[in-house]
Amino acid sequence: MKKDIHPDYKKTVIKCVCGNEIETGSVQEDITVEICNACHPFFTGNQKILDSEGRVERFKKRYEKKN
Repeated sequence: MKKDIHPDYKKTVIKCVCGNEIETGSVQEDITVEICNACHPFFTGNQKILDSEGRVERFKKRYEKKN
């Protein structure tokens, strides 16, 4: 390997908005993510519903015939 061309690899902490912190190594110092394995619906089994109205209902409502 050539000298002085590689970035410094150091220990860092990845922080999620849910509060979970993961220690790892990286060339970046501060890493913030929006979702991690502690809060992702696939891993937790809890689904967060963002929209109370379904896609089909929104489509029907939008293109409903006006009499």
